[in-house]
Parts: sequence; structure tokens; C-alpha cells
Amino acid sequence: MLTNNPFLAQLKNICEAYAAYPLANRSTFKIGGQAEFAAFPKTQAELCALIKLAKTCDVRARVFGNASNILFSSEGVSGLVIFTNQIKEISLEGENIRASCGVKLSSFCNLALKNELSGAEFAFGIPGTVGGAVYMNAGAHGGEISHILVESTCLDMRTGETLTLSASEHCFAYRTSVFEKGELLVLSSLFKLRKGTGEEIEAKMKEYTEKRKASQPLTMPSAGSVFKRPAVGFSGKYIEDAGLKGYKIGGAQVSEKHAGFIVNAGGATSCDVLALIEKIKTVVSEKFGVMLETEIIYVE
Repeated sequence: MLTNNPFLAQLKNICEAYAAYPLANRSTFKIGGQAEFAAFPKTQAELCALIKLAKTCDVRARVFGNASNILFSSEGVSGLVIFTNQIKEISLEGENIRASCGVKLSSFCNLALKNELSGAEFAFGIPGTVGGAVYMNAGAHGGEISHILVESTCLDMRTGETLTLSASEHCFAYRTSVFEKGELLVLSSLFKLRKGTGEEIEAKMKEYTEKRKASQPLTMPSAGSVFKRPAVGFSGKYIEDAGLKGYKIGGAQVSEKHAGFIVNAGGATSCDVLALIEKIKTVVSEKFGVMLETEIIYVE
């Protein structure tokens, strides 16, 4: 790992930054060693400046929002880790909302509710940011980000140029987009909503919240659904039918509430989680002939 103090000094000239930053503090899994460097920009301009500096100094930079679907290595993460959740610019444009990458989905949905704009209710309760949601085409309750997105302003991390992508240029599919190639970074996005009534919007948000509370292990550290939905059936059902509900490796456990989740039952390491993921994949494949695909992202 780098011990390049001059690099840290340059980071601090841009925004709040640290060396040897404990990543478990920033992960919903509560797992992770130290980031070699970590930075917390408050504006899109600061984020772009960080990417430019890292490129100039030949330091690998990776960008996260709320790290709600991330598993950080317990051995630590080299290079620069950037968290965008302090980039909170959000505004109304008629019946549209423009939101920066670090805006929490809950804040986005609450602004829509306040202005009686419907269409984003499905996203309420997803514990991520706008940037992360666009990156993976997040969805729930039959809705997806791709259903409401108009365009995104992006940074081309190869050239340092900013550009605007139309919805079709996002190449959205189930839990994926063009951003997974790692060449473009979401800075902000514009979403098209429609006029509704506050009562109906709030009722739907409450309904979805109650469903989450009833079916998901929200009181335990996790990274959400571990696996993508297979072509046939549901990953949680396969895992439960395989007899793995509650199965543990170290501190990592298949949730006893919802088998599609792995929870940190206490002291889990990234190795525990990865080993449990491989165990699940193997058993489900052997029993049902289904190859599960991981949705959470491992970062080392």
C-alpha cells in the first residue's frame, strides 16, 4: 500500500480526506479493513477533481455512495476510496427532479412526496444513493430506476470530460447499466415523475416500508439481497429449500428471516461472507441445477 503523504496532502486540498480509514464504519455490512486513502467530496466539482488527481498520480480510485451493496475486504482496500454521500444537490424542474449522485433515495422520495409527484415510491426504503441506484438499475416492488430516468450527467474517467447520456444510452438491464464497465461515473441524474396526490403516494411508501420490515432482516448488518433474481424462481426460495436458512460460516449467516440475505451475526469477515456465498452457490447448483449470480460487489 502507498504511504504517499504528499498525495494525502493534495487530497486534503480538495476536500475532507484521510489515510488508513476504517471502512467497516462506512459499510452497511459493518465489514472492512482500512482504505489506504478515503475522501469525502461535497460537490460534483470536488469529485471530478479527486478523479483527476488520482489519474495524475496513478492511484486507483473507486467511488461509492452509501456502500449498501458492497462487501469491503477485511484485509483493507488499496488506492483511493471516494464516498459521495455528502454531494446532496437536488432540485425540482417542473414535474422532474434532478439529483446529484450522493442524494439518498429516501431524500429523493421524500421530496417527490412533498411536491405530490408520483413514480418513485418503489425506491423508498432502498438504502442507497441516486448514483448507486443508477449504476445498478436498482428496483423493488415492480419498479426500476430505468422506468423514471430521463438522462444523466457523467464524468468520463478516461478523458476527464463531462457528458450527458440519454436514458437509452444507459444500456439498462436487470440490475445493470453501462456504468458497470467502469469508464463513466454518474454525477447527477434527471428523473421524470407525474402529478399524484400526497395521500396516495404516502400510503404506497408506507405499504412498501411495512413489507420490507416484515420480510427483511433490517435490524442486522447486511448488504441487501446477495444474489440477482434467477431466470426462473427466486434466489431466497432456492436457498431456503436447500436447507441453508440460518447456515453460518464464522460470523456470516444466511438470514433466518429471509434466505436471500447474508447478515453479519457478529464479527464476520469478508472471507466468512465469500465462503458462505460459495457454499450457497454450490449447494443450490447441486440440488436444483441453478447457478446463482452475485448482486453484492466485493472490493479489495
